[in-house]
Amino acid sequence: MSFLKINEEVRTALAENKPIVALESTIISHGMPYPSNVNMALEVEQLIRENGAVPATIAILDGKICVGLSKEEIERLGTDKNVFKASFRDLPKVISGNLVGATTVATTAYAAELAGIKFFATGGLGGVHRGVNETFDISADLTTMANLNTCIVSAGVKSILDIPKTIEYLETIGVAVYGFETDRYPGFYVRDSGYSVEKIGMQQLIDLLKVKEQLNVKGSVSVCVPIPVEAELDPALVENTITAALEEAGRSGINGKEVTPFLLSKIKESSGGKSLSSNIALMKNNAKVAAKIASAYFSL
Repeated sequence: MSFLKINEEVRTALAENKPIVALESTIISHGMPYPSNVNMALEVEQLIRENGAVPATIAILDGKICVGLSKEEIERLGTDKNVFKASFRDLPKVISGNLVGATTVATTAYAAELAGIKFFATGGLGGVHRGVNETFDISADLTTMANLNTCIVSAGVKSILDIPKTIEYLETIGVAVYGFETDRYPGFYVRDSGYSVEKIGMQQLIDLLKVKEQLNVKGSVSVCVPIPVEAELDPALVENTITAALEEAGRSGINGKEVTPFLLSKIKESSGGKSLSSNIALMKNNAKVAAKIASAYFSL
């Protein structure tokens, strides 16, 4: 594809059939402030290398879907004030308009599959929003995952979403959901969202992924990893903050794309800033686990 630009490190790894872990870029441009965002991105890439895989951060730059970024390109994403948050539907607009685009889970998974990358680590998935009965607000992350074959490692869906409806929707559209060495579905900032999930270990997961590929069964696999114990936020604080923030958003006319950043800012405020360090900790943990899974897949 003429719109796909794969850097040398990733291209070599693909040619040599080495493990690669894709990474999204909205966490750099929209997920946290500078310089925490750039430092986090570089540290996550290093963790992936230390755990036996090659990192492939993905973004849209200069009319190309770039798979694998240089340090300078990551810095550009972390400092540019006009980065477009590009979901799957936005790809033609961002590329044709020669915009700087940060990729969401949906867009990153699509680009990873185009490049031939099987594994992807992210912080949290998008999902079914609270109040969906009125808004019908469901993230494109979910429907895109149903049409791809990526193994996506995350800390579950973001706490601000409707977790049980998201789990049910994923099942409906054919996305398998597993808890990595846990039978409790994590809720991003919290280790246990209150809902159960099928537990899976490393060997079982690798066997499953290889059989799935041989059968050509469509649909991504969502592997959920709880946030490290020391980084977990108080579940009651998170839930109470979200409930109050949603009421405030309704009164203030905040809706659509503005709701998520508004809720996250309220959690950051109520946690005294701890949510930022929690976000970084869970992202690093997810990257480490994804690299280990990818390495095991290519070695077993």
